[in-house]
Amino acid sequence: MTDQTSAWFPPGMLLTARPAGGPGGRVLLVEDGKEHAEGRVWDPAAGTVGPVLPFPVGFGSLLTPDGQWVVALDDDGGSEVGTLVATRVDGGERRALTPGWSPYVLRGLEISPDGRTVVGTLVDDEAHHVVLVPLDGEGEPTEVFSSPEEAWFAHVSADGTLVSVDTIEHNPGVRRAAVTVVDVATRAVVAVANDLPDGPVRAVRFSTEPGDDRLLLATERTGFARPAIWDPRTGERVDFDLPELDGETLVLDWHPASGRILLVHVDHGKHRLLVLDESTRELEVVRDRPGAYAEPDVAAEFPYYWKSFFAADGAVVVLASGWTTPLHVLRVDAAGEHVVVPPVPVPAGRRLESATVTSADGTGVQLWWAAPAGEARGTVLDIHGGPNLVTVDQYRPELQAWLERGFAVASLNYRGSVSFGRAIREGFWGGAGDREIEDVAAAVGWLRGRGLADPASTFITGPSYGGHLSLLSVGRLPDLFAGAFAVVAMADWAAAWPEMNAAIRKSWSSFLSMDPSGAFDPARVEPALVRFSAINYVDDVRASVWLFQGARDTRTPPEQARRYAEALRQAGGDVVIEWFDAGHEPTGIAGAEAEFRRQLELAELTLAGGRWS
Repeated sequence: MTDQTSAWFPPGMLLTARPAGGPGGRVLLVEDGKEHAEGRVWDPAAGTVGPVLPFPVGFGSLLTPDGQWVVALDDDGGSEVGTLVATRVDGGERRALTPGWSPYVLRGLEISPDGRTVVGTLVDDEAHHVVLVPLDGEGEPTEVFSSPEEAWFAHVSADGTLVSVDTIEHNPGVRRAAVTVVDVATRAVVAVANDLPDGPVRAVRFSTEPGDDRLLLATERTGFARPAIWDPRTGERVDFDLPELDGETLVLDWHPASGRILLVHVDHGKHRLLVLDESTRELEVVRDRPGAYAEPDVAAEFPYYWKSFFAADGAVVVLASGWTTPLHVLRVDAAGEHVVVPPVPVPAGRRLESATVTSADGTGVQLWWAAPAGEARGTVLDIHGGPNLVTVDQYRPELQAWLERGFAVASLNYRGSVSFGRAIREGFWGGAGDREIEDVAAAVGWLRGRGLADPASTFITGPSYGGHLSLLSVGRLPDLFAGAFAVVAMADWAAAWPEMNAAIRKSWSSFLSMDPSGAFDPARVEPALVRFSAINYVDDVRASVWLFQGARDTRTPPEQARRYAEALRQAGGDVVIEWFDAGHEPTGIAGAEAEFRRQLELAELTLAGGRWS
């Protein structure tokens, strides 16, 4: 077999495109370089994409509207705990934006339309804070909102007088957000958009038009996300229920000057990119072909890893990917469709198909899957992190590489995944892993019904919460798997609790203290930590286990992983733990390829009857 693994992992693959805002419409392009992520600036007015910036950038980096500065969290190589800095695009100057402040976690980042102020949503051990930071470094940062409860993703109005933030102050401990809007000058609360008991509501963005204080919302009054436009000063609100659409709509962007809202309609995991006219309520299909047009994020600076958006002039900037096509950028306007950043070339791959799998209680969950050409040598079940993330139809080099090597692949959107409605997203609440494990078992059973997922050659893998579920699965479903590749996994929640960063600990306090109805009970946390922790099932593990952990990780800290490896070793298990020098995510395309090659090596060892340790 010809080894074309490196061809699946080409350097220069686009990771995201972050619009800078402002009339210039500049965009920061973030690409996966060989050793770390790299940035380039796309200037639509000039029609140019600039050279690679002389410093690393990442998912959490943001360009200023004038295109002169990149703002990001300096977190000591990926720990996610640090302070904001601004770096000139030529690398010639670097400013500390919050000098004298203790390190914090970032849960929202935006720059005011005039480019003068950074709006940061900062989390420390005391509270969640919304802070306005002068970009020139001359003035003092100003706190305009603070809460001991979760508060994420602050946005600023066009004239800079209002700030919104998604909060749970109205329902402490329960992650069903409301939108709180405060007056910047007085810090007084202007209004709160609270949709409970019907569901949470989140802010997407303020209008970009001067004098227009309206805010685009994503609401769930129907159980599925829908757009709404709300004026916090007058209380006027317009909801768009879109009864003609089944399933979720991801509310991506708004162009108030033309009265259009950009949406992704998600139907059983499949995406359509739509534009909604806010006056006529008519829907226009921008793009309807296999692939994805946005990927939600969670617990980060932005609510999406990448998403399509409106250009300053109202054109639609389409970010698109698919199982066989890496992420690329298109501009769609009255003149047609134009390629801005083409997909990097990769070998001809195989598409994954969507299936609905019925779990133990009758709940249907979505599964992507594909079999290789010829007889499968084994099966790899991929579990995304989060839990409030989702696997979308996008290029995944490791899945294509597994298929080329003769393995079937599947990726499960278990209960806890987003874009399938509130019932699925909240479906793991109160279960301490029970619902997710039922979904994993159902997926394996479904695959076995198609001649796949032989226990002697089936592997489970995933990062972060997906790594946690991989370890939990080989402990609680020991008959289903030959091995687990657990990346930045949480293995011992009780041991990790005091070492987690403040934002993560607060999030999980919410998740673990809720019962299935959403009632808050802090007394549930301690017993949930025990049932949730894979370390308590090591005596039942028969699969081989590989842990790949970040030495600087504050989400899934190093010591708890060491404890799990040692406990499994003491129980007679076959376990290997290896490390990379970064935080919660390995960096660079070379590292991603090396990670796949190591997993393949271990899988081959299992098929040959060997032990990993």
